Amino acid sequence: MKLITRLLARPGGALGIAIIVFLSLLLITGFFFTPYPPNEMNIEDRLKPPSSAHLLGTDQYGRDILSRVTVGMRSSLGVGLATVLVGLLLGVLIGAAAASAGNPLEELLMRAMDVLYGFPPILIAILFTAILGPSVFNAILALALFNIPIFARLTRANFLSLKGRKFVEAARAMGQSDLSVTKRHILPNMTSPLIVQATIQFSLAILAEAAFSYLGLGIQPPTPSWGLMLKQAQIFIPLSPWPAIFPGLAIMLTVLGFNLLGDALQDVLNPQLVTFRG
Repeated sequence: MKLITRLLARPGGALGIAIIVFLSLLLITGFFFTPYPPNEMNIEDRLKPPSSAHLLGTDQYGRDILSRVTVGMRSSLGVGLATVLVGLLLGVLIGAAAASAGNPLEELLMRAMDVLYGFPPILIAILFTAILGPSVFNAILALALFNIPIFARLTRANFLSLKGRKFVEAARAMGQSDLSVTKRHILPNMTSPLIVQATIQFSLAILAEAAFSYLGLGIQPPTPSWGLMLKQAQIFIPLSPWPAIFPGLAIMLTVLGFNLLGDALQDVLNPQLVTFRG
């Protein structure tokens, strides 16, 4: 509660939280209600502007844009959340293992992370698509592989910084094992930078998922996705810009909200070590 109060005291944090709360409510509502079935076509109503019948207008097939944007949020946020969680969990494990083991295992693991980081996620996605075909799983895997080195580097750097702290040395002097010291004293003090980085990576994952879907490497039709909606609406922009405007606004708002929240978290959490717990 205290953290939320401190975030709300910052204009950027308050705006970021407001955007995320609005999107969360829209996401939850979409599980129970949408104005129309997202894939229901009505050719007579194709490319209609916003109206009382269709609040955000209709696309080239007469499908309700509001319904598709709402349902498409599941795909975009789901992919973003999955990639960040996988990258965070594996990155923390690899980074902590490298920092605690020391050379030569540390050198081997971190050079492997450097190699993995050298491949942009779009190239990994193209490789997986060429071998396995386009799918949501391939998009998640490509983005997760890109996130792992980021969290591994961050974990290793913070782990090495904390290893020499007096409260860690005191814990070892009390007879605690290396595993206990890591679990009780090092990892808890690394949560702040990891949370901030996860927030930033989540917004980047939203953009990457939209790019993958736009290029045909991620979510496939007829499943709604913001990037896929932009791709399908592109050639109809001279006739009606609405099918492209609203998915683009959804992407922009989501990325803006999480970036603002990440910046505010960085200020609030910057990082204060918790006191030693004996």
